[in-house]
Formats: sequence, structure tokens, C-alpha cells
Amino acid sequence: MFFIIYLFGYFILFRNWSPKIRPESASCLISLFHGTPAAILGSAAIIADQNRGFVAANTGFQKLVLDYSTAYFLMDLIHYLVFFRGDVLFIAHHLATLFVIVTCRHTVSHGAFSVIVLLVLAEVTSACQNAWTLAAARRSEDRFAAKVFDALSLPFYALYSVVRGFVGPYYMYRMIVFYAGGGADGLVPRWVWVSWVVVVVMAIGVSIMWISNLWLELYRKRTRKLDEKIR
Repeated sequence: MFFIIYLFGYFILFRNWSPKIRPESASCLISLFHGTPAAILGSAAIIADQNRGFVAANTGFQKLVLDYSTAYFLMDLIHYLVFFRGDVLFIAHHLATLFVIVTCRHTVSHGAFSVIVLLVLAEVTSACQNAWTLAAARRSEDRFAAKVFDALSLPFYALYSVVRGFVGPYYMYRMIVFYAGGGADGLVPRWVWVSWVVVVVMAIGVSIMWISNLWLELYRKRTRKLDEKIR
């Protein structure tokens, strides 16, 4: 499904766009078809599980959500390996994410609650982020895209900062306390949950650095405009 959506975006929807941004735009398209649906499905899967908890057994609904995300990350990984082999950070991110999802889904069959909550937090900003990314790619060629980019920047940065800078770290703290306290002993091996924690903490750290740089860039841009008006 994601492969077909990618081809549709690359060869049809974005066929008149610059060849330099068509691959990234097709990647954004499949991300749009993954992010918000995954956040909605993930939330529904969590709510539907009456025995939810950090160490609860994976339900059929939760496994479906994990499979859906596996398909997306595999397709986007192929995209990076074909068009952006030098982007080691994103390739490593996708491989690490797939490791977490696959071990949760197929190795231990427990802890989907933990992984899916993190997935929901990661994807709740997806629609806004992808719209912002598409506008950023076209802003130098299209005035409307430039206006959309400017309009989305502040709310997107704010939402992303709250989710990745506060909610995500707080949830990770709760998760670490539970697992380190032995709450998953006998169900989720130590090497599995430790690897999950390492992957997610690194991902959150990179996200915080990324959004911090965007805030700085926005501040510099607005400061320059203010200086130009004063002059």
C-alpha cells in the first residue's frame, strides 16, 4: 500500500515539481498516510485494551497497529536507501524504530502499550509536520507555499516542542521507572526494554536538538526582518 502511494506521489501527484524535491515530497505523502491514521488507530487500540499497562500482553488490535507502522518504516527506509544513502541519521532512526516495533511485535509479544503510546506521541504532529515540510520544499518556487510555510512554522514548532520536549520525556521517565523497578521481569527481557529505552531517549534527544535549531532559525529570521524595518 505504501509503495503504491509513494509511486503515485512521485510519478503523478508531484510530477511537475522539481526533481530535487520529488522524492522527499513522495516520502511526505506516505508519511501523511501513516502518521495521523497510526495515531488514531494507536489511541483506539490502547483504549480498547482493558488490561493495558507497560507489560500487558499485546492484543490483536495492537499487533495490527505495529504491522501498519512496520510497513511504513520499511517503505520509507527503502526511499532513503535509494535517494539519500548519505543521510545516516534518518536511516539509523528508521532501523532503530523497526527494531523496537519488531521485537515488541514478534520477540516478546508484550509491551505494545509502551511502544504504541510512544508511536502516538511521535505521530500526533505528523500532519502538521508534513504539510510544513512540503511547503518548505516549494516555498522558493511558489508564493502560496511560502505563505503556508510562514503560517505553519510557529504553531508547528510550539506543538512539536510540547510533545517532544515535555510529554515524551515525562512518559519515558514513567516507563524507565517501571521497567527498572522490575515490573516486566519474566515477560520483557532486560536487554529488550533497555534497548527500547536507549533508542527512544536518543530519538527524543535528536528531536529536541532539531526543534531547538528551528526555533533559533525562526528567531534570527524575525530579528533580521525587525532590523530591516527599523532601518
